[in-house]
Amino acid sequence: MQWILQDIPLGRNIQTVRMSKNMTQIEVVEQLQLIGSMMSRSTLANIEAGRRNIKASDLKALQVLFDVEYSEFFKD
Repeated sequence: MQWILQDIPLGRNIQTVRMSKNMTQIEVVEQLQLIGSMMSRSTLANIEAGRRNIKASDLKALQVLFDVEYSEFFKD
């Protein structure tokens, strides 16, 4: 029997939460920079597209900014 492990679409989930908050990538990055993150818009775009990993500190900052539970980022 073969098991296939699929990753959770973290970047897509971040994008879904961002869009549910009616925020653009630029707005998110501006808010993140105010709380100490140095994330750029292109970095956020690459994270959302699944082309780049996210730092734990930036994930925490997004959780605070979006005011959501971490589980929102880890849905299948």
